[in-house]
Amino acid sequence: MAHRKIVQLAASIAVALCGAAQAQGIAIDTARGVVELPGQPQKIVVLDAAAADTLEALQAPIAGVPSQLYAGHLQDLQDKAAPVGTLFEPDYEAIAMLAPDLIIAGGRSSARVAALAGIAPAIDMTIWGEDHIGQSLARLRSYGRLTGQEARAEDLEAAFTAKLERARAAVAGRGNAMILMTNGPKVSVYGAGSRFGWLHTALDLPEAVASVDAQTHGEAVSFEFIAAADPDWLIIIDRAAAIGQGNQAAAVTLDNALVAGTTAWRRQQVVYLDAASVYVAGGGIQAMTATLEEVLAGFAAGG
Repeated sequence: MAHRKIVQLAASIAVALCGAAQAQGIAIDTARGVVELPGQPQKIVVLDAAAADTLEALQAPIAGVPSQLYAGHLQDLQDKAAPVGTLFEPDYEAIAMLAPDLIIAGGRSSARVAALAGIAPAIDMTIWGEDHIGQSLARLRSYGRLTGQEARAEDLEAAFTAKLERARAAVAGRGNAMILMTNGPKVSVYGAGSRFGWLHTALDLPEAVASVDAQTHGEAVSFEFIAAADPDWLIIIDRAAAIGQGNQAAAVTLDNALVAGTTAWRRQQVVYLDAASVYVAGGGIQAMTATLEEVLAGFAAGG
């Protein structure tokens, strides 16, 4: 009899502790500070490609995503989840119909957080600023805690960190680089303080030009500017390709006498990055890992 009472007491304590844990909720670091969520969500709507990338890697329960994520590696997710608008304009009615436990916005959809919060708890997980990798890995850890996938998040972070070290070793002593984004016939340069600047800072890859403005869409430059800078390496991002536009390809835009005279072009030290991974889903753990793989392959193939 006494044994039965002890068992019953232990069970009651366990239930009470479980209830207390649920009552405490889950504290998540967001772009707007720490947010307390009521518990682990069972149905999530994701309105940011980087967040979708990392959550998909964690096998999170994603019920809705924008109708177009642009990133090829997220096509399976897009096929399975319900369409809920675009990266810029959420479909509030479609989201409400899904009755999500949590809505995750960020980047292009971050301005809609207040409106989305009228449907369900909504958080802003934007990744922006010079500490791109630090923020991205912080998001990975937060998502791991949020979904109960802490161990998987640790494995993904460890694999990324190992690849980062390999990429840093691969570019060491290989000269400077210039990051260019083409948009049809237009060209912009991105420096260490830009959205793509982690390719310089995290890899210890010197800039060909150190005074580039850190503008959202890069600093517009001429082919004469590129020729005068004479970079050892060119790292190319084709914006039109990233968002599915049929504009002039980057390789065509840059195929002229001024660019051809640079050290990078002459030595075939030109690295083309998957634009959707670095531009649209930048900050997602899968996208960042894929970008590092492209850097490794590009520097291995270059002169």
